[in-house]
Amino acid sequence: MILVGFAGDDVDDVSVAALREEIAGGHLGGVMYLRSNVKSLTAVEEMNAAFRAASPDLPPFISLDQEGGSVERLTRAVGFEEIPNAATVAARNSPEGAEAIYGTLAQRLAALGFNVNFGPVADINLNPDNQIIARYGRAFATDAETVIAYDTAFIRAHEAAGLLTSLKHFPGHGSSTADSHEGFVDITGTWQESELEPYRELIGEGYDEFVMVGHLYHADYSGGVEGLPSSLSPQWITGVLREELGFDGVVISDDLEMGAIRQHFTLRETVTQAVRAGMDVLLFSNTAEPRASLADEIREILVAEAQADPAFAARIEESYGRIVALKARIR
Repeated sequence: MILVGFAGDDVDDVSVAALREEIAGGHLGGVMYLRSNVKSLTAVEEMNAAFRAASPDLPPFISLDQEGGSVERLTRAVGFEEIPNAATVAARNSPEGAEAIYGTLAQRLAALGFNVNFGPVADINLNPDNQIIARYGRAFATDAETVIAYDTAFIRAHEAAGLLTSLKHFPGHGSSTADSHEGFVDITGTWQESELEPYRELIGEGYDEFVMVGHLYHADYSGGVEGLPSSLSPQWITGVLREELGFDGVVISDDLEMGAIRQHFTLRETVTQAVRAGMDVLLFSNTAEPRASLADEIREILVAEAQADPAFAARIEESYGRIVALKARIR
């Protein structure tokens, strides 16, 4: 249930060796790359091989955000061929053409040892002044139908290469007027029901890998708790995503160190509320206060809460079942 960012950019780094031990001991579910972890493609391939070798029977999620455009961890600076952002891909290519582009991308990621790419973006570009989606061309279109077509192309391309994908950012970041990286984002007055359509359609067609939940506050889905974001909301995760839309895959959080979370919740509150809301994988970039002990701290909170509350322990068991089932697909 724990997926973290890490320090180091070489297989021989002390920090990377420590991660390998945590993975081997069953104490860590996966790792996420940032640009700071990439000094060369060779070094990335060596680290990923070491992470995988640490737990060959239950492989770690080895993940990154490689959408294209400005959201990418592997760049031409290290010899990785970059691709355009989603808006440009959709404007210049049919869904079939996009699938070819993403197919090449996915094959190159797989060759480096990655098994999860956090995409496609399922947000709809409803607010042209949006600071985090529209600004960087991260959404494929302004309508759900087109977004669904290009999301499907992205997913198919990655599945063909053996990579898992993640729809994001549930329940919809495209209409927002602020950036959850920086702080509190209230979508109560801007969010539209149509923003669920990509999720509804793709889940209805059988999509069951990851859905990434954003840190977006909607007063009508907060259970009366002022400021409770979607990533900590049972109404959004269990109510809408699980029960209404029928998603039975793995629910993963957006980075739980974003300002929208860490400015308002302690680590214990974040972990326990996310799990109670229905979150399966807790994603921490480990950039706010970088430390090697972060995964241990999260695990201690989970164990202590499970020992004190049988219902919480049962929730962990549910997540474990979903995570193991998804990892069984990793080639």
